[in-house]
Amino acid sequence: MLLNLIYITGICIYALSLLFYISDCISRNSVAKRIGTGLLVITALLQFTGIGIRAMEGGHFHFPVFTLFDFLFLLAFCISITSIALAYMKRSEFAVLLMNLVGFSVMLVNRLWFTAGDNALYSWETEHRLLLIHIALASVSFAALTVGAVFAAIYVFLHRKLKHKQWNDTIRRLPSLEKLDVYSYKALMAGTIILVMSLILAVMSVAMAGRWTLFLDIKVLSTLTALAMYMVYFIKRRLWRRSGREAAIWALIGYGFIILNFFLNTWSAFHSWSGV
Repeated sequence: MLLNLIYITGICIYALSLLFYISDCISRNSVAKRIGTGLLVITALLQFTGIGIRAMEGGHFHFPVFTLFDFLFLLAFCISITSIALAYMKRSEFAVLLMNLVGFSVMLVNRLWFTAGDNALYSWETEHRLLLIHIALASVSFAALTVGAVFAAIYVFLHRKLKHKQWNDTIRRLPSLEKLDVYSYKALMAGTIILVMSLILAVMSVAMAGRWTLFLDIKVLSTLTALAMYMVYFIKRRLWRRSGREAAIWALIGYGFIILNFFLNTWSAFHSWSGV
């Protein structure tokens, strides 16, 4: 009951935070930005409290990541924390707004489609505990990749506006193309490295359980495809020295595969096995 109240309150405050950020983005309003950031901090605190409640359910501590509800809850929290950090960067209003739109959507979808349920892996042995770290790293990775995709989307938008010489106040409030390219690259680099670490732990867990057929699961193949898209991004950007716009588009394609990867859970035997 308390968890449900915290979640609903968090969604409402998150929505208010979005409204203030939208107001600031439409017309410069430093007061609205500060209020939006303050509400975002409250949302993050509520999310942290909810995660703490889930962690202590059952009378003993466990890290709540083994159900889809918990995974999305943790992902929303990671996005909120990242957004708060971005809010203190110069010319980051639109990046924070897009990040929060993603985070709010995650919370809303989680509330409408899933329930907290029980932790599916209470009785699992040592090798399955690897999945705890795997899923936690996946949450952090998705948050970092979301940051990279947001900056890549802003890059494409700004590049198009500058190319057609459509100069306005919105353009003046955005970082330069060079900075957007660097921000996106660093976030994607961090997200990809963490994703690889997460996948290595998943492979170790499956191998220890002897479930070799899971490596041919659609979820595994789609994850590897998404990872390949990011590899193409890094190759184009660093080795072939292609334009920032082309690299940004590949970054968005990679993120599209990450989103598709999530929706493939329904047809995946891997996550039916792992409990997520």
